[in-house]
Amino acid sequence: MMTSVIGISTLLPSSRTSLQSPLLSLTDDDNNNNRLKNRRKPINIAMSLSSSSSKTLRKLEVVTPVPADIDIANSVEPFHISEIAKELNLSSNHYDLYGKYKAKVLLSVIEELESRENGYYVVVGGITPTPLGEGKSTTVVGLCQALGAYLDKKVVTCLRQPSQGPTFGIKGGAAGGGYSQVIPMDEFNLHLTGDIHAITAANNLLAAAIDTRIFHEASQSDKALLNRLCPLKKGKRSVADVMFKRLKKLGISKTNPDEFTPEEVTKFVRLDIDPETITWRRVMDVNDRFLRKITIGQGPDEKGMVRETGFDISVASEIMAVLALTTSLSDMRERLGNMVIGNSKAGNPITADDLGVGGALTVLMKDAINPTLMQTLEGTPVLVHAGPFANIAHGNSSIVADKIALKLVGPGGFVVTEAGFGADIGTEKFMNIKCRYSGLNPQCAVIVATIRALKMHGGGPEVVAGKPLDQAYTSENVALVEAGCVNLARHISNTRAYGVNVVVAVNMFSTDSEAELNAVKSAALAAGAFDAVVCTHHAHGGNGAVDLGIAVQKACENVTEPLKFLYPLDISIKEKIEAIARSYGASGVEYSEQAEKQIEMYTKQGFSSLPICMAKTQYSFSDIPSKKGAPSGFVLPIRDIRASIGAGFIYPLVGTMSTMPGLPTRPCFFDIDVDTTTGKVLGLS
Repeated sequence: MMTSVIGISTLLPSSRTSLQSPLLSLTDDDNNNNRLKNRRKPINIAMSLSSSSSKTLRKLEVVTPVPADIDIANSVEPFHISEIAKELNLSSNHYDLYGKYKAKVLLSVIEELESRENGYYVVVGGITPTPLGEGKSTTVVGLCQALGAYLDKKVVTCLRQPSQGPTFGIKGGAAGGGYSQVIPMDEFNLHLTGDIHAITAANNLLAAAIDTRIFHEASQSDKALLNRLCPLKKGKRSVADVMFKRLKKLGISKTNPDEFTPEEVTKFVRLDIDPETITWRRVMDVNDRFLRKITIGQGPDEKGMVRETGFDISVASEIMAVLALTTSLSDMRERLGNMVIGNSKAGNPITADDLGVGGALTVLMKDAINPTLMQTLEGTPVLVHAGPFANIAHGNSSIVADKIALKLVGPGGFVVTEAGFGADIGTEKFMNIKCRYSGLNPQCAVIVATIRALKMHGGGPEVVAGKPLDQAYTSENVALVEAGCVNLARHISNTRAYGVNVVVAVNMFSTDSEAELNAVKSAALAAGAFDAVVCTHHAHGGNGAVDLGIAVQKACENVTEPLKFLYPLDISIKEKIEAIARSYGASGVEYSEQAEKQIEMYTKQGFSSLPICMAKTQYSFSDIPSKKGAPSGFVLPIRDIRASIGAGFIYPLVGTMSTMPGLPTRPCFFDIDVDTTTGKVLGLS
């Protein structure tokens, strides 16, 4: 294992005499670096050093070729997390320590800083990616390192917690890469502070409660059920507090069970869940294709109560979406209790609170609601919260993390958050779902592009994870890049429609030519981007994204339009789905019989005013991953529709999209191990 790939020194403001001085150790044959040096614009030193600061930041002495991510991460001793908290003016009363390098920031910070003006709000999305990913998380981290360590801005990075599914599966971790990472990398990508485990436990507790209730209702009389639901204590019966909401919904004004009429007893004790309507599935944070469909209830004690169900990956749980979209502990309690798991045989929605489990779910989630404070390689602060997968889930970090961060950075500071996968799904959900519930208005949207992905969209050979890239991707082909820019242009057009300025970040690889990079910049500006910047943050850390940081600052300072949504909430479910489908390039939408049935039911139940969270492939604007570029005129098929009522959205499933990923032939776990001498993790990527 490499242990000396990075030289670390303390960079104090007094040592920043010029941001044009040689801060990097570069090799003469590094064409990547030479292009960066030739392209570098003069930086306004007065601007970058105008604010007084006592920051303790790291100066990275980078080497080439760039070492493995885990080797870079393991070579850096992180600052104690209390030092990072101190830079944000957080006292020890504002956070709980989770070891030396992580802390949970408490929601009380929002209330204490309520009167403080917010900083600038930036969302980072991407073009439609290859299966290899285009470095979006890396760009987020690199941009923040540039803003904090080189442009002397207050900045907080807001990222989603990685799922162990891709960490051990096909994509690897999500801590960024190269010299733009969140550290400790292994803790970030694995258990962190246990939020996903809490979601898994809460989700599966609710699943157990559903089947248990069906089991007991099938085998007991009304009287027996009442006796057990409202047990006799000291000669009196009482209704549990969690049941008061159910009594109100049933129109029962009495609170003494002994006063219920026989009809009221039946209404109260029998949820009468229709097993055919249950949409709540069990979850686990592992890619396991064989759990997509399972049969439960086959044990000898279950009295023949067999039904088909399945597993989703944990981050696709509605509880993860609740965590991402909640605004307070009381709001989370309400949302968890309102989650609908299915219908009664009379067609009425059954909630978690109807099952009596909403309070217990909140107890399991009470610590998870606090975002986790970490740091980048260059010592800038990071808040990690909520989960990934914008293709099958909400795919954005949490509202509470963003709100805390915006108050902490204050006026003139920057909060940069990531929206999963391409802007067609991640940024769309950020705008139409997250910003609706948060009331926050972003000033700038960054779209990350790579020459590799644009060549693929221009008609290049298939890109397959684990296989060497075709020569088309490693040699100059400007025509192929220009053809693929139709994908970038549609993402720019869609994102500009929200009223934000769009900056394109071209994540540069060493094989990219100057002509190819210029072609992307020209196409981006022609499509309406505010600016387009070539970045080398993977190879150079924050210094490789300084131009991007300057462009983002200018974009934030020059917003001229208010935030706009793609659709209003008071139109029908179908009209909202079709508005999103048109943004993909579809000419129409085709609904399965099941989807039609669900739309009718959710409309009847009063849920039609909710926003839409599409579950769609990330590899194409269409439902077919092989359709690259900017396809149009296709019909988008909606296979099924679910409702995440607690989270607050309707959840259409497009085409064959699965909510439980599978493992590839050679998963990432082949390379992951531990050095038994040092205890350090090896092989994470």
